[in-house]
Amino acid sequence: MLAILVLGAASGFPNQLTESALQAWLKDLGRSNTTIGLMSYVALPYLLKPLWAPLVDRFPMPFLGRRRGWMLVMQIALAAGIALLALQDPRVSLTPIAVCALAVVFFSATQDIAIDAWRADVSLPSERGLAAAATNLGYRFASYIAFAMALVVADYFGWRPAFLLLAALMLLFVVATVRAPSSHNTYRPRSLTESVVEPLRELLGTPSALSLIGVVLLFKIGDAFANKLFTPFMMDVGFTKTEIGVIVKFIFTGGSLAGAVLGGVLMVRLGLLRSMLAFGVLQALSNLLYCALALAGKSWPIMAAAVGIEHLTAAMGNVALVALIMALCDARYSAFQYALLSALALLPRYSLGYPAGWVADHGGWYSYYATSFLIALPGLAMVWLMRARITALDERST
Repeated sequence: MLAILVLGAASGFPNQLTESALQAWLKDLGRSNTTIGLMSYVALPYLLKPLWAPLVDRFPMPFLGRRRGWMLVMQIALAAGIALLALQDPRVSLTPIAVCALAVVFFSATQDIAIDAWRADVSLPSERGLAAAATNLGYRFASYIAFAMALVVADYFGWRPAFLLLAALMLLFVVATVRAPSSHNTYRPRSLTESVVEPLRELLGTPSALSLIGVVLLFKIGDAFANKLFTPFMMDVGFTKTEIGVIVKFIFTGGSLAGAVLGGVLMVRLGLLRSMLAFGVLQALSNLLYCALALAGKSWPIMAAAVGIEHLTAAMGNVALVALIMALCDARYSAFQYALLSALALLPRYSLGYPAGWVADHGGWYSYYATSFLIALPGLAMVWLMRARITALDERST
């Protein structure tokens, strides 16, 4: 669990650099929300990672076993990519920024493929809830540290020193990768065809498979929309970059960490179905708290309540969704299957950049967060319709 926690942090560390930190950088330059939303599409490799995930299953590195070799190489590449991003000047052109950010996301997505497969390999069925909670704890904490450091250093010293510092810190995760226990899974597909065809056949081999995939796709869509332009929203409300990086993101992360722990504990008692229903309702309702902040303007009490409660419930929803994805994976093909399912889960988060920016620019922030609540409802309906299959899947895994 300690290794899962730290490698969850390795997964989360680069994520906010090409999302929230990049948004703040562009906002500093006076770019519109629509432009910022368009730039968010550099995150597409997170969605496309199933295309090369079979390579991770089929071709292990010649060191550190089937999963950790890939993790090590990607962590070194990430450090180099973040350093190269630091050397670009967005005042001259956004194209080099987009190219560097795209490379960082590609390396990060490939690291995620290996880490997710490793976690699915080493976790026992009875440990999935706790493993999901540990992953969320590490991921959220590292995301906060990376983003907070980026904004605070940028506020006082500029964006280039901020990204160079984070590039150096990324290298520290190499130590965790080298010391993590090896996966017991030594199965290696005989060909690339087997790496693709068999996992798909196994995953789609039941009549309810597509409906379960629909649950994975829609369960977090409202939450994804709500958080797509979180940093520009906070800046428009009136919070400074330092206030966002140190205080707002501290509340953000505190709620997420508490939600990860609470979600993992409650899952043990509630089981998968009841957790998904309860956590899903809470994460949808909590988005409406931002409507109050949009109306009130810069208000510390309303901001603290909105950010803390929304991220508490969102983290609980993440725990349930990760547990569902782990239950759907076959250990023989965990890299490809987890990459595919997690990419579907992330599809709303990384495909809603332009519509999110458009709604914010044309409807205002109140309409933006009301919309995030409404689009969460289909996911809840899917969980309810698939309740018998989710219960059977949970019972099979225990």
